[in-house]
Amino acid sequence: MFFVLSKILGFFATPSNLVMSLGLLGLLLLPTRFALGGRWLAAGSLIMLALLGFSPIGNALIIPLEQRFPPWDAARGGPAPDGIIVLGGAISPDVSAARNDPALNEAAERMTAIPELARRYPDARVLFSGGSGALIYDEGNEADFALRLFESLGIARARILLEDRSRNTVENALFSMAIAQPKSGERWLLVTSGYHMPRAIGIFRKVGFAVEPYPVDWRTRGMADAWRPFPTMGEGLRRSDIAVREWIGLAVYWLMGQSSELFPAPSR
Repeated sequence: MFFVLSKILGFFATPSNLVMSLGLLGLLLLPTRFALGGRWLAAGSLIMLALLGFSPIGNALIIPLEQRFPPWDAARGGPAPDGIIVLGGAISPDVSAARNDPALNEAAERMTAIPELARRYPDARVLFSGGSGALIYDEGNEADFALRLFESLGIARARILLEDRSRNTVENALFSMAIAQPKSGERWLLVTSGYHMPRAIGIFRKVGFAVEPYPVDWRTRGMADAWRPFPTMGEGLRRSDIAVREWIGLAVYWLMGQSSELFPAPSR
């Protein structure tokens, strides 16, 4: 039930879907006695789409998420990591299946960061966590293609652990912990997109799996992009959708008791 509700909320939580829905409602009202309200809704939706698409709103919303956890610093010392967890979301399983080749999307750095980490820490296990997050269509799961990709990049099969049942970040954490069975004192890195790291860390902390954030897939240069507009409407809408969905996800997961904090921060 939580999975279904999160998917429905995720659809309506994105600004572009919400604004488009209001615009369509306005158009439907034009032939009725509520035509004036329909014109206001239609015009307002166009203005909002332009603001979300071209203004820096998307950057301003995503930067605090990306800045929350700094890049992982190996120079801090300590023992080598015992394991590396990479969260799914970087593979398009339906395209991969159709083309019989792992197809990466814009979050590709989640996958491409792993071979270097595996070489740097040859004794660390690599755990990929990602099933299918599709609500309606059966797109297949990412784990099968993740295995093929990792092996093709030189990671030995014996080091790779696969978790192929998770549909969201809560299940990523629960199922990964069951497979990894981390022992006291072990170090596990968590690899996911920078903007997604706060929510992921809060969920892993809630289930009791101590992980160290290794953010990748940066979407901005940092505060320098806070006032930087977008060259195309599509780019701005996409950025705004990602950021708003993540902020809402942080609030909902915390309110439902699935996260340790509203806005998780680095451990001191």
